[in-house]
Amino acid sequence: MASSLTKDSVSPGTPGSEKTFFGHPRGLATLFMTEMWERFSYYGMRALLPLYLVAPGGLGLSAGTATAIYSVYLSLVYLLTMPGGWFGDRVWGPRKTVAVAGGIIMLGHLTLALPSSGTFYAGLGLVAIGSGLLKANISTMVGQLYQGPDDPRRDGGFTVFYMGINLGAFAAPLIIGTIGESVNWHLGFALAAVGMGLGVTQFLLGSRHLDPASSVVPKPLTHQERASTLRKAALWAGIAVVAYAALGLSGHYTLNWVLVPLTLLGVIVPVMVIARIKRDKDLDGAEQSKMSAYIWFFVAAAIFWMIYDQGGSTLSIFADSSAENSVFGWEFPVSWYQSVNPVLIMALAPVFAWIWLALNRRGKEPSTIVKFASGLVLVGVSFFLFLAPLSIAEGGHKAAALWLVAIYFTQTVGELLLSPVGLSVTTKMAPAKYASQMMGVWFLAVTAGDATTGLLSIAGVDLNKTGVVAMEATLAVLAGVAVWMYRKKVKALMGDVR
Repeated sequence: MASSLTKDSVSPGTPGSEKTFFGHPRGLATLFMTEMWERFSYYGMRALLPLYLVAPGGLGLSAGTATAIYSVYLSLVYLLTMPGGWFGDRVWGPRKTVAVAGGIIMLGHLTLALPSSGTFYAGLGLVAIGSGLLKANISTMVGQLYQGPDDPRRDGGFTVFYMGINLGAFAAPLIIGTIGESVNWHLGFALAAVGMGLGVTQFLLGSRHLDPASSVVPKPLTHQERASTLRKAALWAGIAVVAYAALGLSGHYTLNWVLVPLTLLGVIVPVMVIARIKRDKDLDGAEQSKMSAYIWFFVAAAIFWMIYDQGGSTLSIFADSSAENSVFGWEFPVSWYQSVNPVLIMALAPVFAWIWLALNRRGKEPSTIVKFASGLVLVGVSFFLFLAPLSIAEGGHKAAALWLVAIYFTQTVGELLLSPVGLSVTTKMAPAKYASQMMGVWFLAVTAGDATTGLLSIAGVDLNKTGVVAMEATLAVLAGVAVWMYRKKVKALMGDVR
């Protein structure tokens, strides 16, 4: 880290003489490294997860059950960002919440490393809880390093921060995936714990460089609120314990008794949150109109993530069983496919930024609605591409690795069209009353998409069949076309947001 810190060539004590991280506050180095190691552990484990679930030396589950577990896990990670943000705002403050979250994630990976199927699901739960707590608060601390939203370094700081995310995501499958697949599954999960341990260590050592506001609880719970929250939590926990104990003792317990409620939760909660905001009588006419427009973007995003996140489950399981995972005769682990997206993000994101600036100068930059529609169409096209390797495999042959790379490339371009725009439009269209909650609402679109995939898998739908893949591809393309066709109506609802 020291090599990336620079010292301005001015005398000590003058403004700007403090050490910086690529011209940004030094605390950004702490958060950059913490997030990089957290993403290293998260994406490394995620790359191994579906392969371990189906492997004879792993849990040996069916592809459908593995996809359901993977999808439920992802939906939980994003669902838990809302209570994670609540903990940061009301209970511990962002800094303490991130430190505790890192410890929970590390414990979760260590639990996954135990050679027992009984503890495996507990480990997944711990990683999901920790990820939800951390994800909601670490970005808040990045923003606190700058002097308000008008600080000219702010956007650049977030760009540097997100590079840390993609660096960790790129390296993880190459290291953790290789160890897990080639040496030992549980050693791979243990390596993810080491990565998170390095992140926690980095955070604790460098936390003195963070803004003091990161230790402040913005809206602490009153004594009455705390007591009420604890009572409700204890009540629901008690109900769950009694219900599952009864199922276990009666011999009726199966994995679906956990998967089905969690997937339904992943679909119902996003709908309830959006409906609650939409029905709020405190919102004025302009805010109500913007929320009506936002529902279009939310549904479109849910469809996008439903297909996109199958890159780590459906596509990965297909590659494991039916692809020729080699280039020029050199074989590579299946988990390496998960490094394709982050390396493409790092390569293409600056190109897209340049294109949008160039088009903007000419007055030809596509609108938010057109970018969204294009992203949806592209993720649909990626699954139309998937039909080719599926057909090759059905003919009894192994599909070439480049087919899968082409699918990931198409999905990445779609992500660059939809994801940054979605984050931006969420902040711009958020009602004032829900300004701090709307980013959590955006993540609920991921929850809804992944939960839908989980429900399909639990219902016995084979997501590696050409008919199902063609149906999903058609749905995404039609949704993109619908957004484009109704762009004038949506634009009118957006009011002054462009």
